[in-house]
Parts: sequence; C-alpha cells; structure tokens
Amino acid sequence: MNDPLSDALSVMKNAERAGKNECVVKPASKLIGRVLKVIQENGYIKEFEYSEDGRAGSFRVHLNGNINDCNVIKPRFSVRREEMERYESRFLPAQDFGVLILTTTRGVISNDKAKDLRTGGRLLAYVY
Repeated sequence: MNDPLSDALSVMKNAERAGKNECVVKPASKLIGRVLKVIQENGYIKEFEYSEDGRAGSFRVHLNGNINDCNVIKPRFSVRREEMERYESRFLPAQDFGVLILTTTRGVISNDKAKDLRTGGRLLAYVY
C-alpha cells in the first residue's frame, strides 16, 4: 500500500478481468477522484460515487467492460507538449487508442485535452 493510485487502478483492472460490474476502491483521495473523473469522461467507466466509511472513505466504481489495461506510470515523468507523442507510443498500444492521464497546473487532465490547452505536466497513469 505504498501507492494508493496504483492500488486503485489495480482493483479496477482485476474486477474488470473477473467480469464484475462494480468495485470498491479504498482509500479515497482527491487525486484518485480526479483520475476517476478523467477515466469516466473518456468512457472507460460508467460512474463512481464517494462513500464515507471510516477515516479515509471509498469510491464505488461502476464498470462497463471497456478497460483492457490501466496502470500508473512510475517514475512520474515530466512531459512537455512537444514530447507527448513519444510517451503515447511508449505506453499506449496504438495511435488514438487509450488515454494518458497527467497532472498539470490546470488540474488532472487527459493527453488530448493537454494538447488542446497547449500545456505539459507530469504523467500519472494510462488507460486503454
């Protein structure tokens, strides 16, 4: 339990492979919530909801069967917008297939939105 984001994505990936419709991600954090929001905006999960149980709380994530693989990127590489293609080809299986999630000064966003905003940031995770 050294990296809560990695644990959250692993729980989602394992539940998806087991054919489950939902999973519970513990503990909840703002970063995990923002990453889940980006994953939801790109259509990889249906919805998620926060529930307060204990100190940290949890997220109940409703899956829709679209996740093939998801994982965190360690170390958290700094990426400029000119270098985005290099990391897309490194972590995603094909062009325009999948999403890199990065944190920027404008929040946690996908690589496509970062290109539109013409900004760079630090890579957090990928989903496809």
